[in-house]
Order: sequence, then C-alpha cells, then structure tokens
Amino acid sequence: MGGGTGEPLNWPKLILGIILAFGCGVYGFFKGKKAVDEKRQKLMKADLEWSNTVYFAGFVASIVMFFFIQAFKIPSASMRYTLVEGDHLFVNKAAYGLRIPFTDIRLFPYEQIKPGDIIVFQFPAKDRSQQNCGGSQYGKDFVKRVIAMPGDTVQVKNGRPWVNGKELPAQDYEVYEDIERVPYFEVEDKEEYQTLWQEHLLDNYLGIELRDSFGPVVVPENTYFAMGDNRDNSCDSRFWGPVPHENIKGKAWFVHWPLNRVRWIK
Repeated sequence: MGGGTGEPLNWPKLILGIILAFGCGVYGFFKGKKAVDEKRQKLMKADLEWSNTVYFAGFVASIVMFFFIQAFKIPSASMRYTLVEGDHLFVNKAAYGLRIPFTDIRLFPYEQIKPGDIIVFQFPAKDRSQQNCGGSQYGKDFVKRVIAMPGDTVQVKNGRPWVNGKELPAQDYEVYEDIERVPYFEVEDKEEYQTLWQEHLLDNYLGIELRDSFGPVVVPENTYFAMGDNRDNSCDSRFWGPVPHENIKGKAWFVHWPLNRVRWIK
C-alpha cells in the first residue's frame, strides 16, 4: 500500500493567489464604500436640497407675514355679523403701505384709509395698568370699522353715529339689539370731555351711557374713530378714544376659515 504527502506547495503561485484575493477584497471594499458614499452623498444632497427648500419657504413666509399678511382670529361678537366669533381671517398689512419696522413710515400704499374700512390695530393703551371696558386691553389686537376721519366731529345720539352734524345713513351691516336707549345729553365741559377721550380715560368716568350718548369730540390728527358693527355690544372708540394711525396693522381682507364662511371682507 503506497502512501505519500502529495505535490509540494508552489509558493510563488500561493503568494500570488493571496495577493490577488486580498486585492479583490480591497477593491470590492472600496468599490462598495464608494457606492455607499455616492448614495450617501445623494441622500445628503437630497436632504440638503430639502432643507434649503424648507428654510427658503420659511424665510419667504416670514417676510410675507412680517410685511404683507397677518393671520387673525375673531375673539368676540363686536363685529357680528360681518365677522363672527371663530372666523379666521387674513389682514392685508400692505394695503395702507409697507411699514418700516419701528417707525410710522409707510411705503407704497395703494389705498388710503377711508370710512367703512375694517381695520385691525393694536389697542391704544399706554401701559398695562390702563383699564378700559372692564379690564386691561394693553397689547391686544382689535378689529373695527372706521367711522370718522381726522378732523371730523363725532357724536352718538340714541345709539346712532353722527359725523359733522349729520346722522350717518343706516347700513345693512349694522346690528342693533337693544330696544331701550339712553337719551342724548349735552356735555357741559366739552374741553375736559375731549381731553379725557383723547387720553383713553373717558369710560373710567362715564359708563354704558357712552354707547348711546356720546360726544361731541373732534378726531385728532393722524387718528381715526372706529366702531364695531354690533353697535350695542362693542368696546370701541366711544369708550376708549381714537385709534392712532401708527397702531393700525392693516385692512381686514379675507376670511379663510371656517369653509362655509370663506369670502372677501367688505
């Protein structure tokens, strides 16, 4: 029975085979790594492009919200039924001009404030301690309709607004719910009355009677007299004074929610 150890090892071929195998492994590793890196780069590029899109969209939205449009929600019934509680609307901040931040300078207005406009403005309180209409309104946004312009003389008689000695014509949007009225009474000290009204303090001295019996007052320069369409249930210029032009944020523009009330605001 024969036996043996077989053919002796061919060391050059073995070393060559090891080198080739190692080379193939290294090649495969780096090729795979390159493929992974390329895929990763594509993913990172896609992520970066998506991030840039999101950032750009956010930047544009911030610019639009800061200069052109502001979202607003109606909190009360003072503008019923033109605007009702829960209406979500857009305010056109560019209507009366693009406002330069921290100034009252407005650029490129395409319309002027006029009677009948529905405006959104920051309540004209000087500090948090000021009390109007049963509490502090400091920093709150209000929405009302412009009734009178700078220089106009305003009175309210039996709940009806009078401007420059003439009763304003009745409008479809006006709402009067109460039957009983406070009779109109003449003001004895008109100068003191005007001062208290301009300083937003009149309703601290006179109460609910201001709803039906008010004035006369003269609307100061660069201010406006505004009232709610729900005349009997509105905390407005009758109680707390004129609206400074600098406090006006824009013109009520479009109701976008709820869906059954989507419309342009007039």
